[in-house]
Formats: sequence, C-alpha cells, structure tokens
Amino acid sequence: FLDLKLFDISNTIKNAVSGLCEAKFDFLTVQGDPQIIKAAVEGRGESNTKILAVTFLTSLGRGDLDQNLIKPGEIQTLVSSRAEKAILAGADGVIASPKELPMIRANPLCMTKIIVTPGIRPTNSAIDDQKRVATPYEALKMGASYLVIGRPICQANDPLAAYKKIKKEILHT
Repeated sequence: FLDLKLFDISNTIKNAVSGLCEAKFDFLTVQGDPQIIKAAVEGRGESNTKILAVTFLTSLGRGDLDQNLIKPGEIQTLVSSRAEKAILAGADGVIASPKELPMIRANPLCMTKIIVTPGIRPTNSAIDDQKRVATPYEALKMGASYLVIGRPICQANDPLAAYKKIKKEILHT
C-alpha cells in the first residue's frame, strides 16, 4: 500500500505510476480528480496495482473545505459525488472516512468497489487531528473494505497489545 496521494499534470502522473507499478504494490493512492485517475490508470498499464482515489482527507471539515475554495455543500454529499466520479474515471476504489461509507455504498457504481477507510479510532482513543472518525467495528459494519489504523497502534506503548485490543473490539469477543 503506497499512500502517496499523487497529484500533478497527467503526463507526470502517468509516468510516475508506470514507474511505481514496477515495485508491484497492491494499492497506490492518487488525488480524486478524474484527470489524475485516468492518467494513473493509463500509467498502470497491465500491472495488478489497484488505483485508489482520495476523496477528502479525514482531517478536513467543512471549514477547511471553505478555506480551500471547495464548493458549498455537506461534506458527505461531496465525498459521495467525488467517489462516484473517481469510479467513473477508472479508479478501483476510494479512500474515504467512515462517515461517508453508507452514502458511498448506497451508490450502485460504488457498491462493490474497494473503500479504504482512514480515521479509525478504537473506543476511548484520542482522535488527534482527525475530524471524521469511527471505531473499527463501526467502519466495518458500514462497509469499509480495509481500515487504516495508524497512530493508535504505532504510537502505543505496546503496539502488539494495541493491535490485539482492536482485533478483540472488532470481533466483539
């Protein structure tokens, strides 16, 4: 899983993805703009690397989108629309917060696509700089294909124990 969130002109994206696919990553992230996705898919060629489009970072809220001049509207609606456009452009899946999972999964174009979900915080974890979060169990229940659980494991005093606690929480055992 190479999470570079690539963003550049189409030719640069095409060439970068072509070179990166030689390393045989399972997943590669690009920004969710349709022209970026199309270039990434073209650059991938016959590689099995899946192209995942970033919708909006989980650390962003509506105020951040306003500051970045993103059109008005509910963030969940914008993410759902961006996910649909990404799939239509050829993405194999999207990166989206757990808060948007139900809307994305309800879209017939996205129902069977990969959704990698960051912003995962186990029960009683600090949310840090994340704004749109859910527990691992909630995210899986809402339709996440894969979970990104970084700091709650990596910054734990005992990462293995943190992982085991999360696994137990997911399995409700």
